[in-house]
Amino acid sequence: MIAMDVTDAPDQRRYEARIDGELAGIAEYRASERIVTFIHTEVMPGFEGKGVGSALVRGALDDVRAHGRKVRAVCPFVKGYIEKHPDEYGDLLV
Repeated sequence: MIAMDVTDAPDQRRYEARIDGELAGIAEYRASERIVTFIHTEVMPGFEGKGVGSALVRGALDDVRAHGRKVRAVCPFVKGYIEKHPDEYGDLLV
């Protein structure tokens, strides 16, 4: 398993996944006070197939939950991830 940091970059309206400080993936969003709408997820070239997207979305969803917000999944990847993990994240959907 690769050590990865997932952090919110609110000034850029995205969550970022970094491996050894290098940007490995992003999950872009629009946020209101109560809802985070995920619009696009992208894994950078060279990091595909290493679980970056799933770890990024999991970290982002955990952060959304920690802040008492809900999720609108416009991004197909985020939507698919929640559908595959309904017991963990289904309650976050608006």
